[in-house]
Amino acid sequence: MEQKPPQENTPVTLREAELKDIPALLEIEKGVAGTNIFSPMLEADEWQEELQKGKVFLIEKDNAVIGNLSYVQKDDDHVYISGLVVSPEFQGQGIARKILTGLLEEFKNVQRIDLVTHPDNHRALNLYQSLGFVIESRKEDYYGDGEPRLVLVLQK
Repeated sequence: MEQKPPQENTPVTLREAELKDIPALLEIEKGVAGTNIFSPMLEADEWQEELQKGKVFLIEKDNAVIGNLSYVQKDDDHVYISGLVVSPEFQGQGIARKILTGLLEEFKNVQRIDLVTHPDNHRALNLYQSLGFVIESRKEDYYGDGEPRLVLVLQK
């Protein structure tokens, strides 16, 4: 009798988000809201703007949305990663690393890739630094939420 592989081995895929996906994006963000280390996008108009200015992808596993990735290509030599979220129940499985590694491969010829994260978001900091990002600067009240953020950059 053939056995189904465990869920952990199910592939994770990216699908480009559309306006109709805003409710799913809001659900993911609500799942990580409530801490000082993440500034979630909890309004539909924020996602409309994000979809207009950059690329937004849904991270899917077993046909369920489990996270999102967004970035803005500023120019040929600069990409800003504006968001990477994995639902708490799927964190610690290497999903963010896999998604980020794929993005970095896609932009391997880009000279500068940057992002921001909260200084207390140790899990994210460890991930980014393990992939070669370095802390460039610290910005106080970066999102207007009273919290600082670190600007990390991967420069070639």
